[in-house]
Amino acid sequence: MSEPTGAARRRGPFEVGDQVQLTDPKGRHYTFTLEAGKNFHTHKGSFPHDELIGAPEGSVVRTTGNVAYLALRPLLPDYVLSMPRGAAVVYPKDAGQILAFADIFPGARVVEAGVGSGSLSSFLLRAIGDSGMLHSYERREDFAEIAKGNVERYFGGPHPAWQLTVGDLQDNLSDTDVDRVILDMLAPWECLEAVSKALVPGGILCCYVATTTQLARTVESIREIGCYAEPQPWESMIRNWHVEGLAVRPDHRMIGHTGFLVTARRLADGVEPPMRRRRPAKGAYGEDYEGPNKG
Repeated sequence: MSEPTGAARRRGPFEVGDQVQLTDPKGRHYTFTLEAGKNFHTHKGSFPHDELIGAPEGSVVRTTGNVAYLALRPLLPDYVLSMPRGAAVVYPKDAGQILAFADIFPGARVVEAGVGSGSLSSFLLRAIGDSGMLHSYERREDFAEIAKGNVERYFGGPHPAWQLTVGDLQDNLSDTDVDRVILDMLAPWECLEAVSKALVPGGILCCYVATTTQLARTVESIREIGCYAEPQPWESMIRNWHVEGLAVRPDHRMIGHTGFLVTARRLADGVEPPMRRRRPAKGAYGEDYEGPNKG
């Protein structure tokens, strides 16, 4: 039985072509690709790549300036934060939420719109595996090229489950019987009609937006289209902690708002969503409110 794509690059001794992440005594990271005969240079000296080739992961190397660096392969969250960017990346905290709450499973058939720099594509491909299908749509050719390079660099070559189309999702979507749809774009409501036809009953729509106005329009548009259960909007935040002996306290900085997420389940064809029992805030819907498509 052959290994899943990219698995061989995640274990064993370092080899030529591997990505290496060095950590210095202050916790700073430096990422590079191993090449025979090359040297890695820092302001604290240098060392030859050959010292790491064939060495086990978790080795320590010293520069000519006698500074020790810990050598490990970068985790995917590390990789996406350091890779070349065209558009902004989906941060690991949001990618993890998408994988969990959009229920991305091995073998899933997923459509993604808004590839950006390939961050979320890499997370999705690793989750669905070689037996799944990820069809990604990106309007900008330059972003698509950057994403393609980043994904292939991480997996060590083309991923058999990935198809990348340059163009607008609304004009090019031909997929059917899709399990999950992920929309990372400025106006996801513009694609709801198209993706709703592609999603299977029980399938999940997940939208990633940046602002409260986008969030409001996305949620109301999902309600208005009438073929989804009640959408669930949220955001996540991460706060690290300092732990040293009895000094246990939260860090002074945290990863706060990066984006809002909205998920909704596709209903069976011809089924109307159950009546929502909630009490909107007074004035939430004024007399002249005409829905999310007003204006």
